[in-house]
Amino acid sequence: MKFKGVYPRKNTTRKLPDHDFLKYWRVIRYWVKVKYELGTPELEMLLFLYSEQIFNKSQFKEYEQIMSWDICRFRKLLNEEWIHVWRKKNGNETTLYELTYKAKRVINTIYKKLNGEELAETAISNPLFRNDASYMDKVYRNMVKEMNKEIKEL
Repeated sequence: MKFKGVYPRKNTTRKLPDHDFLKYWRVIRYWVKVKYELGTPELEMLLFLYSEQIFNKSQFKEYEQIMSWDICRFRKLLNEEWIHVWRKKNGNETTLYELTYKAKRVINTIYKKLNGEELAETAISNPLFRNDASYMDKVYRNMVKEMNKEIKEL
């Protein structure tokens, strides 16, 4: 059978990507921003420090160099109890810090969500579902629903 100017497409199969857990990173990052009132640079710093475990202020400052300038970032994370003193300065030993339980729990939750755990669709546990949600919260709310639908289908 001949087609005029149109050729039938070859039946091809597409290989699914081995890793696609970052597909909804933007949605999850926005959810973290709203729920925990964390900016992107602070979240990225916590993600970096999560695997560092114990760190000093120099290590913090070294990674901070690649971020937007914020002279108060360290103090803010300390005051808001995202990081805390693990060991106080003693003689020549520098002060050491670590993420708080709260910070570790948030990072662990992020990894769970990236690995396919659903985001809650209730106003109690997800601020995107409140009645007074902003327009952008509502836009992201729809993406959360779409993401959860896709997770359920797997």
